[in-house]
Amino acid sequence: MKRLLDYVEEGDTVVVWRIDRLGRSLIDVLNTVNLLREQGVKVRSLSDGIDPETTSGRLMLGMLATLAEYERELIVERVNAGIAAAKQSGTRFGRPPVDPVVIAEKLAIARDARAKGRTAEQAARLVGWSRATLYRHQHAARARDDLAAEKV
Repeated sequence: MKRLLDYVEEGDTVVVWRIDRLGRSLIDVLNTVNLLREQGVKVRSLSDGIDPETTSGRLMLGMLATLAEYERELIVERVNAGIAAAKQSGTRFGRPPVDPVVIAEKLAIARDARAKGRTAEQAARLVGWSRATLYRHQHAARARDDLAAEKV
């Protein structure tokens, strides 16, 4: 959209399939049409047949943009309802949990590699992690060890 707005000149005509393609919300569509009109650019919608140059075209533009925004809001509501229903039925979202035993094994391998002179980057790659992931797991392991030592 930014490239289009930078490209158009006075006297050009912007042709869209549907007028709601000019923005993500009613405000976006209306602002885009008004901006184009101020620059002397005409807007034509193929499927809607809307001509913002006329009074009735502007009325239709407002009504269609409002309906398009309503449709998008309905979709968001349905998606959110679907996510909530999936969570209630036990579906987990996000990364799968990692087995702490696997993490401990990988930390031991990385620790051994570091003791043999490998860099943190090399040790992390050896177990399939990034250096940041290695450091994060090392930090978490130290925190757990410190917490366990305090309880004793």
